[in-house]
Amino acid sequence: MVRTFVAIDLTEEIRERARESQEILREAPGRLAIVEPENMHITLKFLGEVDPAAIEGIVMTLEATKAEPFEITVGYPVCDHPRRPRVIWCDVTDSGESAALARQVDGLLEPLGFPREKRPFHPHVTLARVKDLHPALIKEVERRIRREPLGRCLVSAIKLKKSTLTPGGPIYEDLAEVAL
Repeated sequence: MVRTFVAIDLTEEIRERARESQEILREAPGRLAIVEPENMHITLKFLGEVDPAAIEGIVMTLEATKAEPFEITVGYPVCDHPRRPRVIWCDVTDSGESAALARQVDGLLEPLGFPREKRPFHPHVTLARVKDLHPALIKEVERRIRREPLGRCLVSAIKLKKSTLTPGGPIYEDLAEVAL
C-alpha cells in the first residue's frame, strides 16, 4: 500500500521565508515537531493507503481537473487555536480558487472510492505541530514572529504525492503532476 495525498506545492522563496519563522519556533517554549521546509505544501485531499495498482487510475482521474492557474498568498505563522494550539500554520488566501479546486478533486475521486470530505476546506501551510504545550508558546509566537505574509505564488499544477512515514518524519515523493 502507498500512503498518498493531492497537494499544491509552494515556491522555494516561500519555503525559505517559512524556514526563518521556524528558527524562531525552535526556540519557543514547549515541544514542537517542525515540518521540514521541503515538505511544506497545501493539502487538497488526503487519500490514505492506496493499492499501488490504483495509482495510474487516480492520476488519469486527476487529469480531468478543469481549473485555470491562480495566485495564492501565504500568510504569517499563527496558532490554530487561541487556547490549546495543536498546529502552527500559515493561512492561505485567494479568491476561492483553492477551495473550488479541493471540491473538484473531491468530486473527481469520489467514484474511485474516496469519500468526500465532511469538514470545510481551509487552505493552510503547516510549519509545526505542538507536541507538548507550554503556556507561553502562544505569546512567544505572537511576539516574535513577523506579521507579514510569507509571499505570493502562482498555482499552475497539483501533485499526487506519496508519503513514507519514518522515525525522522515523513518523506514525500511526487508521483504525478497535473497542470492546470
